[in-house]
Amino acid sequence: MGFLAIAAAYLIGSIPFGYILTRLFRRLDIRRYGSGNIGATNVLRLLGWKAAVPVLLLDVGKGSAAVLLARALSGETAVVLAAALAVLLGHCFPLFLKFKGGKGAATGIGLLLPLSWTVCAAAVGLAVLVIAATRYVSLGSITGAFSVPLFMLLFNYEPLYLLFGAAMALLVIFRHHENIRRLLSGTESRLGQKVQAPGGGE
Repeated sequence: MGFLAIAAAYLIGSIPFGYILTRLFRRLDIRRYGSGNIGATNVLRLLGWKAAVPVLLLDVGKGSAAVLLARALSGETAVVLAAALAVLLGHCFPLFLKFKGGKGAATGIGLLLPLSWTVCAAAVGLAVLVIAATRYVSLGSITGAFSVPLFMLLFNYEPLYLLFGAAMALLVIFRHHENIRRLLSGTESRLGQKVQAPGGGE
């Protein structure tokens, strides 16, 4: 059952909600605009909050769903954590989009909620503070991801959780490598900047 839980988590993570919703409702390929990312931040820049919020909630939801499913199929901590990492990998490298997916921040929040709401709240709170101070969503996401294993250490989680937290942080930060380059060069887009969609867009 452990392998089934991990495989199911990867497939759940591979569902590209940002791509699907923009295709269904606006007939746009989100990958061709802005940063080319399928996540909620790029959807926000292209189509506004009304389109971005459902993408955000669905990406968060699939992270939580994968962890809860793994718990139902197997109570082993190692399996649950492996499934949590698998759903994140699925989002970042989705089977259905030739392994070119999102950056993992929203799905990371989703998987952390059932794993540890305290670590999730602390990491998200820190990320929000950084975003509010700088208006860089990417910097907030990177900071939040980096803080996950540190908060797990602070809250005395077992070594397996620390290993998972470090792997999660490395994956999310790696997926933001282009953002890091733009941050260093001063060309990164700030929250509120728009991308013009065909026909105007929101």
